[in-house]
Amino acid sequence: MKIGIIGAGMIGTILAQRLATAGHDVAIANSRGPKTIDPAALGTGARAVEAADVTTGVDVVIVSVPISRIPDIAPLVQAAPVSAIVIDTSNYYPLRDGRIQELEDGLVESLWVSVHYGRPVVKAWNAITAQSFAEHTSESGDGDRIAIPVAGDDDAAKATASSLVEATGFVAFDSGPLAESWRQQPGTPAYCTDRTAGELPAALARADAARSPKRRDLAIAAVTERAEAEGSVTAEYLVRLNRAIY
Repeated sequence: MKIGIIGAGMIGTILAQRLATAGHDVAIANSRGPKTIDPAALGTGARAVEAADVTTGVDVVIVSVPISRIPDIAPLVQAAPVSAIVIDTSNYYPLRDGRIQELEDGLVESLWVSVHYGRPVVKAWNAITAQSFAEHTSESGDGDRIAIPVAGDDDAAKATASSLVEATGFVAFDSGPLAESWRQQPGTPAYCTDRTAGELPAALARADAARSPKRRDLAIAAVTERAEAEGSVTAEYLVRLNRAIY
């Protein structure tokens, strides 16, 4: 497939590496131009392109940018072919006051993003740390393989996204409709806890909209303190911390 990746941070870089290795035609772009793309993203055959060209003629668009950039990059997504599948890797507004935080026009979370893009959205690769994504791939059939939740409203689009998740070294798990994708966001038991496919259903079911913001804030505080004291945190530490707090 022809895949355009918008965003060249750690997740976007790893996606470019893995999907090109799997034989896909991958282009990646950021807001600063092709020359600023980390060469690591291009080491397995992905191409750095201008942002204006990244969605031209693609079968799949993968967006990996902060929520503040969503309105800015929406025209790029809208420029993709109508048939293109849009996959978003980002995390959005926190859960507050026992409900999902409402955004513009009363919409929530990924649904708000879908409206901005004017396209259906599949959510994947948001619930894993960059460190685990880089370090903990495994072969198909491994019973301990980490599962990536995939949420969306179109079964065919989710099937395509799931095949790409598998190509990046993880097992895909259908986590339900887009409106329920808050269950795989920060502060929930499924978020960055490296669950297997056998563990993930219970983790998603335990998500609590009232409790998640507090748990997320506790985890951020602990990670910040550890990073300031030691200079960095490991993937193993992040997973242990998240499992304990969430």
